[in-house]
Amino acid sequence: MRPTLFASPYEAATHFVLSQRRSIAQARATRARLAEEHGDAIEVDGATFHAFPRPRKLRSLRAVQGVDPERLARLRGIADAALDGRLDRTHLRRLPVERALAELRELRGIGEFFAHGILFRGAGVVDDITADDQLRLAVQRAYRLTGPPDDDALTKIAERWRPFRMWAEVLLVLQLFREAGRHSLVSRPRGRRRRVDA
Repeated sequence: MRPTLFASPYEAATHFVLSQRRSIAQARATRARLAEEHGDAIEVDGATFHAFPRPRKLRSLRAVQGVDPERLARLRGIADAALDGRLDRTHLRRLPVERALAELRELRGIGEFFAHGILFRGAGVVDDITADDQLRLAVQRAYRLTGPPDDDALTKIAERWRPFRMWAEVLLVLQLFREAGRHSLVSRPRGRRRRVDA
């Protein structure tokens, strides 16, 4: 299991673009190849690791094996946003949540679902939840409810998770995937993701 939070909003955004409509194995392989070919080499106890490419390097790429032109254009747009400060963690966390999400949705290829992922799991907003179908199913299963909880019930249950509600959400959804399988679930809501505040 990867850490609950990404290293930065930039890395969260690139992850979501690379994983969109691709298998986990495909996305990981592409990410590893990008790191090895274009990322900084880091020596640790005699072993060499490669970091994901810095934004300036990613922006300069014109072709990448296994990355179609549209996906590469999206990655380069994310690199531009990072260099312009729009993906700065402090910047995003200072904004009201709806304003931060609106700014993230302006990025090419980033819709409501990915915007939430970048903000909550990239910028590290840890004490809030999103009321999407995945979380409702995860809570239903974990708490043995007869049906998915409505907003009021979800808010009440999530109060027990403070001050790390987002981390609890991520872990519950990961457990749901393990038990039920990612493809057997409604993976994304068709409409706008709703945010539940206390």
